[in-house]
Amino acid sequence: MAFGNKPEQEVMSEINVTPLVDVMLVLLVVFIVTAPLLTQSVRVNLPKTVTAEPSPQDHLANISVDADGKLFLDSQAIEPAELGRQLTDRLARDPELIVQFNADNRVNYGRVAEVMALARQAGISRLSFLTQEESH
Repeated sequence: MAFGNKPEQEVMSEINVTPLVDVMLVLLVVFIVTAPLLTQSVRVNLPKTVTAEPSPQDHLANISVDADGKLFLDSQAIEPAELGRQLTDRLARDPELIVQFNADNRVNYGRVAEVMALARQAGISRLSFLTQEESH
């Protein structure tokens, strides 16, 4: 039984895309399910060190955030907008500038992230965090 006015000898030239769509949907579901598993970090127990080699003193800028969230650049109080300008100027004078970052352990993480973003916007690529040795 033929549909339409086509002779029975004519070859059908259309591609059936239904199986292709089925396979693509299955692959999409597999990727959606496995993608969150790939983003989990590997847990690593890092070695503990007693001391580390100090940074050279001639290429340092020291940023501190006290318990109240106030900013200090080399022990002098500074506003966030001014901090970015100061770091940009210092980096222009010294391309090997290293910023050491001190934050009180009671400071809100958001404040620490803001200061880190300011340093990054100023072009700082070498940032170290200072901590105290844990006493037993």
